[in-house]
Amino acid sequence: MKRTMIVVSTLLLGAGAVMAQQEIAVQQDNLMRSQAKSLYTIILKMTKGDIPYNQKVVDEAIANLEADVAKIAKTFEVNPKQDVVNATYGASPKVWQSKADFDSKIPPVQKAIADVKGKITDLASLKVAYTAMNDRCTDCHETYRLKLK
Repeated sequence: MKRTMIVVSTLLLGAGAVMAQQEIAVQQDNLMRSQAKSLYTIILKMTKGDIPYNQKVVDEAIANLEADVAKIAKTFEVNPKQDVVNATYGASPKVWQSKADFDSKIPPVQKAIADVKGKITDLASLKVAYTAMNDRCTDCHETYRLKLK
């Protein structure tokens, strides 16, 4: 009976740890998806003419990017050691192997956002802003993002 209780307890602890790790991976994925929505689903589509230019929507997207980028270091503090089920992208183990370098990629993104915030007034300035922000995002993605599918 004691042996059964120990086995069950061990299994429950293990399952809890796996669920906690998956929760961390989901939080990381959700943060990156939120940024992708602002940068690609809204701003990039506007620059391509897929959706009409809308200053209010641009300002909201920039504000969301600014808030989300500020959360990156904290959200990626813990290595979940697994990817989100069925995710297209995931974080490379290099994030935690070179955490200082990973964290050093955040301020340039923040600066790019700050540099364009309040200066986007039309489609032409949005295109310039998109390139500036996306280039800084890509600096990190080249090393620290994995394509899973």
